[in-house]
Amino acid sequence: MVRRFDFSPLTRSAIGFDHLNRLFEAAARQDTPATSFPPYDIEKLGDDDYRITMAVAGFKPEELEVVTRENVLYVSGRSEQQEKEEDRQYLHRGIAKRAFERRFELADTIKVTGARIEDGLLHVDLVREVPEAKKPRVIEIATGDNSAKTVGQQAA
Repeated sequence: MVRRFDFSPLTRSAIGFDHLNRLFEAAARQDTPATSFPPYDIEKLGDDDYRITMAVAGFKPEELEVVTRENVLYVSGRSEQQEKEEDRQYLHRGIAKRAFERRFELADTIKVTGARIEDGLLHVDLVREVPEAKKPRVIEIATGDNSAKTVGQQAA
């Protein structure tokens, strides 16, 4: 059963978040077995540091690709061995080494700092970098003489 939520009351007071409803709907979708491969974890390592860890056992580093494009992180894998194994007969095949592509929506302030493979796990490190223009600033309230300035601009 697919649930639909109406997030319009939340977006009425938001400015510049046109894609917010789409992001909520994407997060509400449940993973199917076809889209849940490979399994992954998302960790918060510190205030501004994150890590995505994916189980990619059997993949070589050259068979994996990590790309960021327009606030989306794409992690994909294609096994060279898959094409060579067409003539093999398996009695049981439990090790999934099939081609995949995972997508992760990133906020504007999240940057990928690196990726490494270790013990069959792909680690993608991320950091939140908030630009000065987006950091909070205190605005003074002027009295009748209009001499108040923003606190951030007084030092300039």
